Amino acid sequence: MQTIKFTSRSIRLPSASLLIAGFLAASSWVTVQAGSSPSFDRSSLPIADPVYPNETEIDPNKAKMPVQPEVTAPSGAPNVVVIILDDLGFGGPSTFGGPIQMPTLDRLASNGLSYNRFHTIALCGPTRVALKQGRNHHMVNMGSIPEIATGFPGNTSRVPNYAAPIAEVLRLNGYNTAAFGKWHATLGGETTASGPQDRWPTRQGFEKFYGFIGAEENNWNPSLHDGVTNIEVNDDAGYQLSTDLSREAIEWVRQQQSLTPDKPFFIYYAAPGVHSPHHVHKDWADKYKGLFDKGWDQVRNDTLKQQIDRGVVPNGTQLANKPRSVPDWDTLSDDQRKMFARQAEVFSGFVEFTDYEVGRLLDAIDELGVLDDTLVIYITGDNGTSSEGNDTGNWNWNNMTNGRVETVEEQLEYYDAWGGPTTYPHMSVGWAIAFDAPFAYTKQVASDFGGTRNGTVVHWPNGFKARGELREQFTHVIDIAPTILEVTGIPEPEYVNGVKQIPIQGTSIAYTFDDADAAERHTVQYFEVVGNRGIYADGWLARVVAKLPWERNKRHEVTDDDGWQLYDTRVDFSLSNDLAAQEPERLAAMKQLFLEEAIANHVLPIDDRLLERLLPQVAGRKSLMADRKSITLYPGTFGINENAFIDVKNRSTKTTAEVTVSDRYDNHGVLIAQGGRFGGWAMFIEDGRPGYVYNNLGELTVLQSNQMLPEGSHQIAVDIDYDGDGLGKGATISLEVNGKSVASARLETTVLSRFSFDEGADIAKDRATPVLMRNVGPKRHSAYTGELAHVTIEVQ
Repeated sequence: MQTIKFTSRSIRLPSASLLIAGFLAASSWVTVQAGSSPSFDRSSLPIADPVYPNETEIDPNKAKMPVQPEVTAPSGAPNVVVIILDDLGFGGPSTFGGPIQMPTLDRLASNGLSYNRFHTIALCGPTRVALKQGRNHHMVNMGSIPEIATGFPGNTSRVPNYAAPIAEVLRLNGYNTAAFGKWHATLGGETTASGPQDRWPTRQGFEKFYGFIGAEENNWNPSLHDGVTNIEVNDDAGYQLSTDLSREAIEWVRQQQSLTPDKPFFIYYAAPGVHSPHHVHKDWADKYKGLFDKGWDQVRNDTLKQQIDRGVVPNGTQLANKPRSVPDWDTLSDDQRKMFARQAEVFSGFVEFTDYEVGRLLDAIDELGVLDDTLVIYITGDNGTSSEGNDTGNWNWNNMTNGRVETVEEQLEYYDAWGGPTTYPHMSVGWAIAFDAPFAYTKQVASDFGGTRNGTVVHWPNGFKARGELREQFTHVIDIAPTILEVTGIPEPEYVNGVKQIPIQGTSIAYTFDDADAAERHTVQYFEVVGNRGIYADGWLARVVAKLPWERNKRHEVTDDDGWQLYDTRVDFSLSNDLAAQEPERLAAMKQLFLEEAIANHVLPIDDRLLERLLPQVAGRKSLMADRKSITLYPGTFGINENAFIDVKNRSTKTTAEVTVSDRYDNHGVLIAQGGRFGGWAMFIEDGRPGYVYNNLGELTVLQSNQMLPEGSHQIAVDIDYDGDGLGKGATISLEVNGKSVASARLETTVLSRFSFDEGADIAKDRATPVLMRNVGPKRHSAYTGELAHVTIEVQ
């Protein structure tokens, strides 16, 4: 056998290898020679891996090992934490003169900067996407929320890849990234195993996500995701969602800093508070016992006084006139005042509890010794306080989404339980107006600062010298992303993942950090949500209040050119003095500017429908089920969002389950469930007897056979014969076993729009809250103990 000996020598590469090496080097953004350090071109992301020259030295002792490159953040780049609360307006937080105590926010403000002219977009999803993308909400297709998306550009809720989110830019520049809490930037039809998952948090720049995908969540029994995996949460009696989110965030940042203390992190903490349902432990709500007995009118007056005394609003600021459709407190009955005061107590307790959980996270970062080098941006709401409880508020907010009005008498039955697991509450519109003081309007009203102005605090001890000061420049949620880029030293990329990017539209607010008198740089901004619209330019605001969420009739049609008002916000903080009649030329110019901005940002056409658009066929939104007339589902399927599920509302349906019973005495559980305790339906077997329940927003209609199923295979079916002729009409229900009717019932009304925003459809179990309001059988989530082959739903 011939032995071949190698000696240290250079090997000449074949010409083809030289050509390949040359091509790779030429096509790479980064090249590294032996012994050199990498240089980054951050204009195109991701930064390409290096291409090394072909090694010609055989002997490893003589070959020179190249530097192993790692993409790192710019030297000195700080950690970044963005905190955003939900549905809390300008007049709520104590920091900005409101009646609700927020010690964490107060502490940050005393050591940082408070912004009293910071603006959001008057609705949840649009604000969140604009924040993360740094572009106007219509430019990134989030003109409204995913649940009411349409097919028009600007309103599809399909966030485009030509507007990369700040998390992705940071991740590709050497940051660790994590998101916790509410997402609300993904269509319901994109939340299943069928995907696509492009618009999930873990495909939008976050290495870690722990939270919920949709608009809201039951704080006692949530449906959560860790990454893209739908998970079971702890079933301890004391479980609370906000506490769980903070625990997860604290564990993540501790681990990240333990392993890589020199690597900066970005945390996006989007609290569930204080969107409905207003869920909080009773002791937090009871801290406010009696505080709101004086009513919303007096709270508004007291808040304005506090705001002036604190310097949060200018001296001479007037209280904007309350809408006539909101009654004076002293005209209410004793029962109304009692119930409404409790609504505000629970809401306020929820706010303070949310702030406490934010504080736990920041305390953990402080204990790691890095809080002073962390840019913290604490936005106290994603829009104004929500008036979506309408005139009375709700013990079950699903009533509002389905057009039903609750009476105070029925709410009083839940007085002691308000905010607990047996309620899904919201508060009356009068409190929304009060917690948006000194403004007149609320969430959804994008043309009023009550809908768009949210007190914001920036804290960064190592980044600026100012302490406890107020900043009064006009700022907007699209300014957050460019601010983060400026303070981290990361340039706005031209390409991300091979896609040419449209320019960021926001303006960094870093110029205000150490200069209270700096000239305002964000000088033009349009606003629009479901028909309410306006334009800000150089201190002036022109606007139309087209409709109010709690009023049945529109004030102005979007096709008409009436209803425009004009305000000089430089001297009229609360928008109390309409100057349209005195300044017709200015108003005309502002209206033209709005139209130009609307066209440029894909705002048109202006669609002022809201609840109607919950139905895909009405909105013109593509449905995952499209025109399908049937679907067969198998065990292991759970959490299917209502917008991704076959629609069984307002039509006749037949649902059939194929089961095999091996032990007639151990035959329990749910076969299929959609929704939960506050609205939905389910087929089940209890004590061996098949049954069906229709939960009509808290009212149960239960059918059950009086005969146990014997061992063997069986077909259980529910036939619903819908009355037709409109939405939410009645129906006749028949429960059938092996083709024979065993029970029937009559529904005088049915759910017309939505069973649930947070609970989906499950097979062979009923996760989160039970439709039947109790567990069926011995297993958690009423998991079926027998053998279920599949369930088939057929619709007409």
